[in-house]
Amino acid sequence: MRQVSVSILISAPREQVYDFVADLSGRPAYTDHYLKDYRLARANAYGKGAAARFLLDAPLGSERGEFSIKEAERPRRILEEGRIGRLGRSRLMALYEFIPESGGTRVELTTLSDPATLIDRMKQAGVHRWMGRQTKTALERLRMIFEDPPEGQLARATVAGYDAYKSPRFGTAAGSDPSRPGQSPAGE
Repeated sequence: MRQVSVSILISAPREQVYDFVADLSGRPAYTDHYLKDYRLARANAYGKGAAARFLLDAPLGSERGEFSIKEAERPRRILEEGRIGRLGRSRLMALYEFIPESGGTRVELTTLSDPATLIDRMKQAGVHRWMGRQTKTALERLRMIFEDPPEGQLARATVAGYDAYKSPRFGTAAGSDPSRPGQSPAGE
């Protein structure tokens, strides 16, 4: 099993950082440099049970993968588990831990991959170093979202064009999106 751990200090409240990371629809805002073709697998994109699919754009070849949030302990940790590679043979995990510190929140991200076959092991040889650089860059981009917010809207993922704020059946109730002021509850 190959493990990579990175951490960063973000000058923002722990609950705010946790809520942003636990919403999988916001992941492209800070991971689109190495996770391509990112899309949600379920309508509810927040918390336990939320899932997504992606294309890991690794140097020795791209691999398709998917993951879901298995544990979500607000505001302490998020555990994601999934599969990657041909036929989803290889297992992957990501653990986000949110630790309060003076001046903000320390976010620790540990990723693990478990190649299933000899061919998968050979394809993933050396990828853990590349993955360490990519996850460090992702956490740096996450820090910038909170400390130096970009102008305009952040990149977001959807389920085949589905807008969760127009249907109160899934996720947050309609009309409660703070980035859409003046929206009526019916989405009119």
